[in-house]
Amino acid sequence: MGTDTLAVAVDLSAFGQDPWWLVVAKSVAIFAFLMLTPIVAILAERKVMAWMQMRVGPNRIGPWGMLQSLADGIKLALKEGIVPTAADKPVYLLAPVIAVVPAIMAFAVIPFGPEVSVFGQWTPLQLTDMPVAVLYILAITSIGVYGIVLAGWSSGSTYPLLGGLRSTAQVISYEIAMGLTFAAVFLVAGTMSTSGIVAAQEGTWYVFLLLPSFLIYVTSMVGETNRAPFDLPEAEGELVGGFHTEYSSLRFAMFMLAEYINMVTVSALATTLFLGGWHAPWPLNMWDGANSGWWPVLWFTAKVWGFLFVFIWLRTTLPRMRYDQFMNLGWKILIPAALTWVMIVAAVRALHNDGYNATSIVLGGGGVLVALVVLALVWQALRRPAAPTPPSPPTPPAFDPMAGGFPVPPMPGQVLPAFSRRAATASAKEDSDV
Repeated sequence: MGTDTLAVAVDLSAFGQDPWWLVVAKSVAIFAFLMLTPIVAILAERKVMAWMQMRVGPNRIGPWGMLQSLADGIKLALKEGIVPTAADKPVYLLAPVIAVVPAIMAFAVIPFGPEVSVFGQWTPLQLTDMPVAVLYILAITSIGVYGIVLAGWSSGSTYPLLGGLRSTAQVISYEIAMGLTFAAVFLVAGTMSTSGIVAAQEGTWYVFLLLPSFLIYVTSMVGETNRAPFDLPEAEGELVGGFHTEYSSLRFAMFMLAEYINMVTVSALATTLFLGGWHAPWPLNMWDGANSGWWPVLWFTAKVWGFLFVFIWLRTTLPRMRYDQFMNLGWKILIPAALTWVMIVAAVRALHNDGYNATSIVLGGGGVLVALVVLALVWQALRRPAAPTPPSPPTPPAFDPMAGGFPVPPMPGQVLPAFSRRAATASAKEDSDV
């Protein structure tokens, strides 16, 4: 779809026609992708952070430290799994599973590429699609927070409970802004299907038409995944380790796996909604075969890794925010800005339906203006106010050892005798002679 046309319907007839073996093969491929990406991402994060901070990073296990993630996984598997005495054991054991499974299920509707031939069977590089695929992702990822909340509550400890409650507040705050960014994409694309949204960006990516939505979504996805500088549910200085303080061994590893898979999921969704999905970037799209065959899988993966690098970059660069700053950012800046932008997009779409074909100019110019206003509000909200000048300390009163009853209350009429250094020295000399 071009920028001045409206997609009325999306053809989903290609989905649901695959034989069982192809469905299984797709599921296994997605699962393998989601298992291997965190392993590489953890190593890449430690290497990139070390490079940014002028350190060495992992360099002992394997060539250039490339097997460090594998060693960490083996170490966690061999650790003892401890269950606290005060824990609600069934919920305590179920919470890591609830955190991981929704993160994997969300990838079912992410398009990796166009239709290709697999052993003579033509099929889209996507497990399935539906008319409300983006809403399915939003709903299924919202379930993952139950694993965090239940982990904090079932541990029977104060700090994990506080971390779980913080994570609940983050999800409520930032999924509202995230859902509003989806609404702007739906208005322009005319569909909620992920494959339809990718097809609608064949001419112009929505990052250019919907820049405010893109910036708000990127901010919301960092808060949604509990990553720095929004990692308040895991704040070590305040909550020891947050909701997973009482977890160890593989159950702790499952929470880490869920965090990194969620990072991949939100990055893939950002790629699908704003960066053209599997479409090749310019100037590669000038090549006729760039958007056919298996090449789009490479473009899609490169875009996802670009967002993963941004996650690492933010963790290395920015300090953790205060909790009140974090809530103010979500409720007072992102949500009002997203609401305003959705109203602008809806008005432009209404004008487009009436025959005014200036969609690209209005959305592009208005988007830049709204983005600048949002960035100015964020800067004003986050900058540190000037420290007030401290008042001069009051002059302390003269010390009276007889006042206040220290070390013992004075007798009535008793006064402190005058102190004479010469008399004290003579008294001490007489004592020594005796």
